[in-house]
Amino acid sequence: MIDPNLVAQNPDAVRHSLRRRHASPETLAGVEELVAIIARRRAAQTERDEKLAIRNRLSPQIGGLMKAGKAGEAEALKVEVRAASDRAAELDVEMVALQADEARLIRYLPNQVHEDTPEGKDEHGNVVVRAWGAETRQMSGRTHDDLAVALGMYDPERAAKLSGSRFYVLSGALAKMERALISLFCDMAEAHGYREVLVPYMVTAESMYGTGQLPKFEEDLFKLTVELSGQAAYLIPTAEVPVTNLHRDEIVDEAALPIRYFAFTPCFRSEAGSAGRDTRGLIRQHQFHKVELVWITKPEEGVTALEALTGHAQAVLERLGLPYQTVARCAGDVGNGGAKGYDLEVWLPGQQAYREISSCTLFTDYQARRLKLRFKREGEKKTTLCHTLNGSGLAAGRTLVAIIENYQQADGSIVVPEALRPYMGGLDCIRARV
Repeated sequence: MIDPNLVAQNPDAVRHSLRRRHASPETLAGVEELVAIIARRRAAQTERDEKLAIRNRLSPQIGGLMKAGKAGEAEALKVEVRAASDRAAELDVEMVALQADEARLIRYLPNQVHEDTPEGKDEHGNVVVRAWGAETRQMSGRTHDDLAVALGMYDPERAAKLSGSRFYVLSGALAKMERALISLFCDMAEAHGYREVLVPYMVTAESMYGTGQLPKFEEDLFKLTVELSGQAAYLIPTAEVPVTNLHRDEIVDEAALPIRYFAFTPCFRSEAGSAGRDTRGLIRQHQFHKVELVWITKPEEGVTALEALTGHAQAVLERLGLPYQTVARCAGDVGNGGAKGYDLEVWLPGQQAYREISSCTLFTDYQARRLKLRFKREGEKKTTLCHTLNGSGLAAGRTLVAIIENYQQADGSIVVPEALRPYMGGLDCIRARV
């Protein structure tokens, strides 16, 4: 969440960022309500402290007055002390209610957009900043689902029988290729200096709140019918959630920063807002596999870290020989918790379009404030909030789609990229089952 002090001291900056995001009138109105609540809470706290100071100053005098035989004056002080104590108690109750309202409102406010983030209302405002392999891309071809079915290695009907729509069953060499992709992604992440972690696939509501999935995006999650540790529980939509939460409520060692993790997990998403979109094939599924890259770093290193993280995701696409473009996400598309970010879009000949395959995002201290994730600079007593980043490196299913479409041959076979052949027993081409 954003800093409450920023809302109180510089609400114009918050409003400016929201307008850049093309936020709704309701969100902007929420800022006005929040500013008023913070002012009332601080005024109540000031008055409460004043009343407690009166009580603490006058209470010790009562005994002395009684000993001096000044019972009347002592009783008058008792009345004044009692009134101060009663008013302080009333203000405590008022502050608790105001703090609850403040927490309710601020958790819905998006992060402050970074100054370098382009202007724009939605994905149409994103800006291409890099293109790779465009000169070699095929300009047309069969779609991945058509090719995979013809190979006899993709069975959407049996997947629907098992689990309904937006699930898939792969077999043979295509199943092996997805496993090979995961191995390649993990090996490349490790070579770039990330530490591998194996994390739970179910997390508590507290973990979802820490990375910003709750409360705003609950409809996109799969909620369990049983609790974990007395809390509501969910299947993870991305490894970002458990990995970033690893250091929740911690003060990490400054010398350890940046901390860089990667994790392979399945991911589960309800796709509640995507009715009618990508209903065919492997593009948009309820369950898919992904290798996630996560950084925890110092504030002054966040932007540089984003460039490095994005470069690591780009390196995977280049290793596989897949044409792609990198786009800077505009203010209206950077995401609720994001301040600055890039999308990698891979070329799909079957759609004759670039499609997103990775998102790399700098969250500044938005997640860290929720997570209470801090570090202490050398020589300082006060702690500083870390900055967090993450990105897909990559989504295995969409990468498989890109390989099928970009490496298709006239006879319907699929050439195996050279980078994957060591992971597939030397197989160089996938042909239809006979």
